[in-house]
Amino acid sequence: MIIDLRSDTVTKPTPAMMQAMMNAKVGDDVFGEDPSINELEDLAANMFGKEAAIYCPTGTMTNQIAIKTHTQPMDEVIVEKSNHVYFYESGGIAYHSLSSVRLINGDRGRIKPSDISENINPDNIHHPKTRLVVIENTANRGGGSYYQLNEMKALSETAHNNNLKIHLDGARVFNCLVEINVSPKEIGPMFDSVSVCLSKGLGCPVGSVLLGDKSFIASARKYRKVFGGGMRQAGFLAAAGIYALQNNIQRLKEDHKRAKSLAEILNKTGWIESLMAVDTNILIFKLKPEFKAELLVEKLKENNIFCFAIGGNSIRMVTHLDFTDEMLNKFSEIISKIKL
Repeated sequence: MIIDLRSDTVTKPTPAMMQAMMNAKVGDDVFGEDPSINELEDLAANMFGKEAAIYCPTGTMTNQIAIKTHTQPMDEVIVEKSNHVYFYESGGIAYHSLSSVRLINGDRGRIKPSDISENINPDNIHHPKTRLVVIENTANRGGGSYYQLNEMKALSETAHNNNLKIHLDGARVFNCLVEINVSPKEIGPMFDSVSVCLSKGLGCPVGSVLLGDKSFIASARKYRKVFGGGMRQAGFLAAAGIYALQNNIQRLKEDHKRAKSLAEILNKTGWIESLMAVDTNILIFKLKPEFKAELLVEKLKENNIFCFAIGGNSIRMVTHLDFTDEMLNKFSEIISKIKL
């Protein structure tokens, strides 16, 4: 038995999802003629109360297209320092958008309205123009932390009151929404653009959607082309996204429950110096100094359990739809026998 806790991106399509993919109607999406992609884009946009959407291969692409569309060269983007658009996207903001970044030292990847208002540059020739705020919900390196509805509203109002755009990197936004019991349509209008990843907890093999108003998506479509993201008969992939949005959202609560169970198991080992609160499906813990993260990762690998050391003697584990109760029990059994 392989227990892969490296990421929720490792999931495989279920038989029902595969059947939906095989039955997909397809066309040429660059010509706007793929009916499955058109259906997915309409479905996602309507869910979040947005006018339009565009389907892309990856969440990095949807994020970078959004930033490129919202900004001009020499602008500045406000973002928390551990958020994905800065930490994990290879300097894409500088490369694609020629914009600088104002980094915020937040709380587990989250920022406050004052972090926006206090970091807007004065309007003079010495400074880049503050143009955009990006937030990540849930926050990957924040251990799956999330914003409450009133917190998202406050950030949105602060940005808009200061004539800034605000983009939601919602790679795992449904993990947040099922926890706070809020519909996508309640948060969509707060943001000028929203990126939603389909290939994480929702279980698709490929794909993300970027949502916004019609003029924004029209510009995004051209940037997708120049970024090399224009696909042809990709409706086979989009069909998986349709299935996921219709079937795989509420079950995310199961992943959250199993992540909490993993935390309980690990806390009994005596290895843990600190463990972030387990809010959704991501678990990050730091080992005591006498234990080494790389050694634990290697010992787990020897027992067919895969996870990541993420620096600072810390380890990340992520639950997902391919991590079952049987695997949870096996994990507990193996952990009890490992000696560090």
